[in-house]
Amino acid sequence: QVQLVESGGGLVQAGGSLRLSCAASGSIFSIDAIGWYRQAPGKQRELVGAIRRGTSPTYADSVKGRFTISRDNAKNTVYLQMNSLKPDDTGVYYCNKVTPYGGTNYAILGSWGQGTQVTVSS
Repeated sequence: QVQLVESGGGLVQAGGSLRLSCAASGSIFSIDAIGWYRQAPGKQRELVGAIRRGTSPTYADSVKGRFTISRDNAKNTVYLQMNSLKPDDTGVYYCNKVTPYGGTNYAILGSWGQGTQVTVSS
């Protein structure tokens, strides 16, 4: 099973940018789909977006137009580029192996890691 580790979080002012990385180790990066999720204090974990082999990434409405997911197979890494950050983007961000169903829904296939903290100040 491929292990995924998130990194790249930090503190940023509103309007700023961050790029998160989801690095795979232990196995070759042959996963069909990787999803990015986040969880803010007092809220449920929510889908940010996902990328599949051979298709365009999908995004939650709350981040559409501001976030971009990409994959670099040579580096075994999936990226989440976050621009025009808002305080509501604050939370712990996770990546996980997912499988799509019913359009833009995703089932989780892996276990949750520690994630990486993103804090956006106003």
